[in-house]
Amino acid sequence: MRALAFHMPDREEGPTGPALAVGGTSRRVRALFVTLGALAVLGMAFVMFSGFWTDWLWYRSVRFTSVFTVTCRARLGLFTVFGLVMAVAVGLNVHLAHRLRPPLGAMSAEQQSLDRYRLGIAPFRTWLLVAVCAVVGLIAGASAAGQWRTWLLYEHAVPFGTKDPRFGLDVSFYTFYLPWYRFLLSFGFAAVLLCLLASALTHYLYGGLRLATPGGARATAAATGHLSVLMGLFLSLKAVAYWLDRYGLAVKGGGIKAVPGWSGLRYVDADAYLPAKTILCCIAIICALLFFATLWRRTWSLPVLGLGLMALSAILIGGLYPAIVQKFQVQPDEAAKEAPYLQKNIDATRAAYGIANTKETAYPGTAASSVPATKLRDDAAGAADVPLLDPDLAAPAFQQARAGRGAYAFDSPLSVDRAAAPGGTQRETVVGVRELNSDAVPGGDWIDDHLRYTHGYGLVTADADTVTASGAPDFTGTGAGGGAVQPRIYYGEQTTRYAIVDGPTPEADESAGTGGKGYHYTGGSGVSLADPLTRAAYAVQLGQPQLLYSDAVGKKSRILYDRTPQQRVRAVAPWLTVDDDPYPAVVDGHIEWVVDGYTTSDDYPYSSRTTLGDPASAGDGDGASAAFDGQVNYVRDAVKATVDAYTGQVRLYQWDTTDPVLKTWTRAYPGTVLPRSAIPADLMPHLRYPTDLFTVQRQMLTRYHVTDAAALFSGDQQLRVPDDPADKGSGAIRPAYLDVRLPGSTTQRYSLTSVLTPAGRGTLGGYLAVDSDATSPGYGTLTLLRTPAGGAGPGPAQVHDRLSTDTGVAAQIGALRRGGSDVEYGEQVAVPLDGGMLYAEPVYVRGAGAGAPLLKKVLVAYGNRTALGDTLGDSLDDLFGTTTSGAPPPAATGASQAVQQALADAQRAYDAGQKALKAGDWTAYGTAQRQLGEALQRARAAASDTGTPAPTS
Repeated sequence: MRALAFHMPDREEGPTGPALAVGGTSRRVRALFVTLGALAVLGMAFVMFSGFWTDWLWYRSVRFTSVFTVTCRARLGLFTVFGLVMAVAVGLNVHLAHRLRPPLGAMSAEQQSLDRYRLGIAPFRTWLLVAVCAVVGLIAGASAAGQWRTWLLYEHAVPFGTKDPRFGLDVSFYTFYLPWYRFLLSFGFAAVLLCLLASALTHYLYGGLRLATPGGARATAAATGHLSVLMGLFLSLKAVAYWLDRYGLAVKGGGIKAVPGWSGLRYVDADAYLPAKTILCCIAIICALLFFATLWRRTWSLPVLGLGLMALSAILIGGLYPAIVQKFQVQPDEAAKEAPYLQKNIDATRAAYGIANTKETAYPGTAASSVPATKLRDDAAGAADVPLLDPDLAAPAFQQARAGRGAYAFDSPLSVDRAAAPGGTQRETVVGVRELNSDAVPGGDWIDDHLRYTHGYGLVTADADTVTASGAPDFTGTGAGGGAVQPRIYYGEQTTRYAIVDGPTPEADESAGTGGKGYHYTGGSGVSLADPLTRAAYAVQLGQPQLLYSDAVGKKSRILYDRTPQQRVRAVAPWLTVDDDPYPAVVDGHIEWVVDGYTTSDDYPYSSRTTLGDPASAGDGDGASAAFDGQVNYVRDAVKATVDAYTGQVRLYQWDTTDPVLKTWTRAYPGTVLPRSAIPADLMPHLRYPTDLFTVQRQMLTRYHVTDAAALFSGDQQLRVPDDPADKGSGAIRPAYLDVRLPGSTTQRYSLTSVLTPAGRGTLGGYLAVDSDATSPGYGTLTLLRTPAGGAGPGPAQVHDRLSTDTGVAAQIGALRRGGSDVEYGEQVAVPLDGGMLYAEPVYVRGAGAGAPLLKKVLVAYGNRTALGDTLGDSLDDLFGTTTSGAPPPAATGASQAVQQALADAQRAYDAGQKALKAGDWTAYGTAQRQLGEALQRARAAASDTGTPAPTS
C-alpha cells in the first residue's frame, strides 16, 4: 500500500501568524533580571581578570615577566588557533549540510515528526549554529592550550646528535617532534568526528538522510558525497596514525617481563607489528580513496567493503599475526630472539640516565686475613669522615636547644651542607633553618597569622661527625644567624602562608636591635598593595575581604606569597622537575636555598622507564611504579637554582652544558637561565650531587650495571637497594654524603654513597659512590665496587641485627633501655676498607621524659667482628683490638670477662622483666628486677677491677 504523501512546506519558513504577546512580566522585573545578569557576568569577568592580573604582578615582582608572557602567548595562541579551526570546521560543515538539503517534496511520516523541530529552530538557526561552534571551539581551544609545553619543545627543538638504532632518526624526533605530531593527529580525529556527527545530524534533520524509506534511497547524492569526503579524511588520518605508530614502537612501553619498565622495539615489534602497521597504512589509504571516489560514483558499496576489509586486516595482521609470532617464534627461545633488542635497551638506558660511564671495579667485599689489625685501625682513621649526627634524630635537639619561642621550628629532617674548616678543607655539617611555625602562632587571628608573625630567624649548624660529651649536637652556628648578615627567613620550606609586610603593623622579630618595637621588612620583594584594584584582585583570589578595609594594610604594604623554594623555582621554570629536598647555605652573607632542577623526558627511544624522586620505588630496583609527574626515561642534572631566604630572589644557573632538553627550553625562555660561569664563587662549594638523581641512577644500576644482553635477561647479576635497617618507615636505605677514600685513591672525596645487596639476599653486593664535590673535575663520576657473584661479607640488615644477636652488644643496648628510655638508631654508613666494608651506626637514647635523643654509642662492624663504644674511636679500637696509636690494648682479664657475663645476665633479667610486665605478672616482674639489680652490682664490682667506666643504673 502506497504511503500517504502531501506537499511539504518550505523548511526555511518559521511559524506563521502574529507573534505571541508577552505578558505578565513588568518592565521593572525584567530590568532587575537584566541587572542581576550583568552583575553576574561582570563578577565572573573580574574573577578571571584577577587571576590573570595577580599572576602578572607576581612574575613582575620576581623579574621573570618573560616566563609569564611566553607561556601566556603560547597558551593563548594555541587556544585561538585550534579553537577557531574547530569552530570553523564544524560551522562550515553544518552550513554545507544545510545548503545541500533536498528540495521540497513529499513528506514521509518520519519527516512529519522532524518538521516541528525544523520549524522551531528556523528563527534561531544562525544563533544556534554560532552557539554550537563557540562551545566546541572553546572546548577544543582549552584542550589545545594545555599542550603549550609540547608546542614550545617542537618550536624550539635542538638535536641530540644521537640516532635511534632502528630508523636512524635523531632522538629529538621522538622527544620533541613526535609528541606534537600525535597531538595534531588526535586533534584532527576529534575535528573530523565532530564534523561528521554534526553533518549527519543536519542532513537527517533536513531530509538528506532517512532512516525509514522502504524501497527508496536512504541518502541523497549530496549527503552521500559530503559524508564520504569526511570519512575519507578520517581514514587518511588513520593512515597517518598507522605510519606514526611505526616510530612509536621505539618508545612503546612493556612487553618483556624479565625487564620491568622496558620501552622500545622487541622481536615481535620489528618482525610483526612494524610490517603490519605499514600494510594497514596502505589499506587505510586505499579505503580513503574509495570514499573520495563516491563523489563520482554516488554509492557506498565499495567504501563500506573496504572498511570491512580494513577492520578484518587490523584483527588478523595487527593482532593475530603478532600473537602467533610471539607464541611460536619468540617464547621457545626468548633470550636469543630478544638479545639484539635487549642490547639496544641497555645502551639507550645507560645513556639516558647518565650511567654509561660508570666505573665498575671488582671488590673482594672481605678483608684478606693477612691484613694486620694495626693496619686496619690506621687505615680506618683516614678512610672517611664518618657523619654520626643523624639529620632526622638531631631535629628534636635543634628544636629543644635553639628554637626559642614556640612560634619557631626546624624542619625535619635537617639538611646537610659543607662548611670551611681550618687548612682550607671542608667539613660536613648538619644545618637547620629556624622557620616560623605557622601552627604555633600565638593569638591566631588574621593579623597575627599574616601581618605580625611573618618570618623565621636564624640558621643553626652543628658538626656532623662530633657531638658533645652528653651526646647532644656540637653547635657551631647560633640561632642569631650563624654568621649570616641577614638572618631573617621570609622564604622557606615551612612558609606556606602569605604574609603582608612593610605596613602599619610591626612584625614580631627576635632581633634585639628593634628595641621591642618590632620589625619592618626592607627586602623589596612581593607585590605592592597600594592600588585599590590590586587589593580587590587579591581579596578575590585569597578569599580575604579584610584586604579591602583593614587599617592594618597601608599604602606601603606588600604581599608575599608562593614562599617555599620549590614553589618559586617551579613558577619561574615550569619546565623543570624540581628536587624535593632544597637545602640552605650561607652565601656571601645571605641565607640561600639551593634547589636542584632536572630536565626529563619519557620519550627517549629504547630507554626503560622509572619514577624520579620516589624513594619507595628504589627499594627493589625494578622501575615498575610511577608517581612523580608520570614516568621518565631520560633525566639530567640540568639547573642549579637559588632562592634568597630574605628577598625571595630566584636565580637559575645552567649546570649541564650539553643537555639538549635544557638548550631547547632556554631557546623557548631566553634570558631566564644564567650561564654556568655566573655561579658565585661562594656558592660553588655548597653545590652537590642531588639525592633524587642519585636515587634513580642507583635504581637503574641495580639492573643496568651489566652490559650484556644475556645477563640482563637472566637477572642472575641483579642487585637490590636494601631497606633501611633501622626501619624508620622510609623504605629504601637513604644515600649518605661523606668524605670517603675509594680503593685506588690516596685522598678522600666528598661523595654520595649507598650499599647494594644481591637480589634475594642480605649480603654485600656492591658499593655505589658518586663524586659530589662541585669544585672537583670528577664531579658526577659514578663508581661501582662490585663484589663477587652471590655477595661477600655482611649487608646492612645483617650488621644491624647484631645489635640484638651479639651477646656483648645486646647487653649494652639493654642497659641503655633501662628506666624507660628508648633506643633509636641513626643512619648507617658504610666505608670501603682494605677489601672489606666497615659499617658505622650511631645509637641514640631518648629519655623517658620524651626529650631529644642523645648520641650515646656507636656500633661498628667489619667482617664478622662487631663492637659498640661510646665514641667512634673507642668502637674502632675495640673492633680491631688496638688503641688509636695502633698499639694492642691490654690483654683481657678475668675481671673484664666477668663484666661481660654480668651485663649478659642483666640483659636477660631486663628482657624477663619486660615480658612479665606485658603479661601483668607482678611477682615475676619483681623477681626480674631483683636479678637485674644484682647483675648490675656484679658488673660494677668487676668494672672497678679493670678500671673501665661502670655501667649506670
